[in-house]
Amino acid sequence: MKTTQNLLAFIQKSPSTFHAVANMAAALEKSGGVRLDESRAWTLTPGKNHFVTRNGSSIIAFRLPEMWQGGFMITAAHSDSPTFKIKDIPELESSLYTRLNTERYGGMILDSWFDRPLSVAGRLIVRTERGVASKLVDVGRDLCMIPHVAIHMMNPNEGLKYNPATDLMPLLGDGSAKGSFLQTVADAAEVDVNDILGHDLFLYNRQEPSIWGAAEEYISSPKLDDLQCAWSSLEAFLAAGENSACDVMFVADNEEVGSVSRQGAGSDFLSDTLRRICNALGEDCRQKAASSLLLSADNAHAVHPNHGELHDPTHRPRMNGGVVMKFNAAQRYTTHGVSAALFREICRRADVPVQVFANRSDLRGGSTLGNISNSQVSLMAVDIGLAQLAMHSSYETAGALDTGYMVSAMKQFFQTSLDAVDGEITIR
Repeated sequence: MKTTQNLLAFIQKSPSTFHAVANMAAALEKSGGVRLDESRAWTLTPGKNHFVTRNGSSIIAFRLPEMWQGGFMITAAHSDSPTFKIKDIPELESSLYTRLNTERYGGMILDSWFDRPLSVAGRLIVRTERGVASKLVDVGRDLCMIPHVAIHMMNPNEGLKYNPATDLMPLLGDGSAKGSFLQTVADAAEVDVNDILGHDLFLYNRQEPSIWGAAEEYISSPKLDDLQCAWSSLEAFLAAGENSACDVMFVADNEEVGSVSRQGAGSDFLSDTLRRICNALGEDCRQKAASSLLLSADNAHAVHPNHGELHDPTHRPRMNGGVVMKFNAAQRYTTHGVSAALFREICRRADVPVQVFANRSDLRGGSTLGNISNSQVSLMAVDIGLAQLAMHSSYETAGALDTGYMVSAMKQFFQTSLDAVDGEITIR
């Protein structure tokens, strides 16, 4: 239960991707990790943790072995979740109301955002004496809400299709609130509103996480997809200790919108970092990649209690049933026979149960980080996650035991080294 409580505390402290990555960086620094900068030369020390961020919303941490055998053992998760982004001109005005001007970020369940207390977090870009700097901001109070129309006027129970440009603009205040939004975020960040030159601000659900169920077997929270896997990878990385492989933790932004940004899984962030590690130690990156394994960790769909017919008849993961491996013949998931076998063996050594997921054969599922990362650096990969309900809702549900299973599996993963020669793989 302590693991679950720590996860939920992390999520509450991480209302935006920028906060999530800052919190992960702080934990790495507290453990003695060395912060690196992409714009500077790197001096790397075997046996120590190092980490580097990009855009303040993606992070890679790695631990160099004293004696490097095998390749890289890499986990990949993502820091972002579906939400609404505040537009550059943030307010919509009328004589009666002041609303926030937003646009969808990712594919969310729109109805889940109505009638909930919402706030705003992200970063401000502010003027300094030397140029500009990024400043984290979290308004941290119930600031706005998206109200439903009364059932007497527009009945959502009859299949209403929502228009984000008209139905989902958050109410900030009455007409007198005109011009107050940027001052509100400036006050929260303790900066002069006149020094704000840019911003990346997002809505977030203020509803607190919950542990619930007949035996307190479930958790519900915003952002379980994918901070549950991202936090688990951090906990495992910090707990694993020395390995003969090079352990790498990658948490990328923008997965929910295709990963094609400068800081996404489709960028050169991971491949460049792996090359810089190899160059610093005089190793050939292509040789190391050949004995590497990537865990693409992004949550999976649990069988729904009311709609079990939507799931494959034999691939039916449940919450609290352990880590889920995901398969797809079209390679939207990267798992294949060899990578599945390796992950099953790692989980056996960690005493962690493994489940499997595949979409019903007439339904197309989503994609995730693994195949996109492989477009930049070719690695053997397996897609995994934890079973959850209401994926892409503003308030999602998962199993209270499963975070512990993921941490244990990833810790064992970070204590494993592979050596692939002539089609045979040695597991150390």
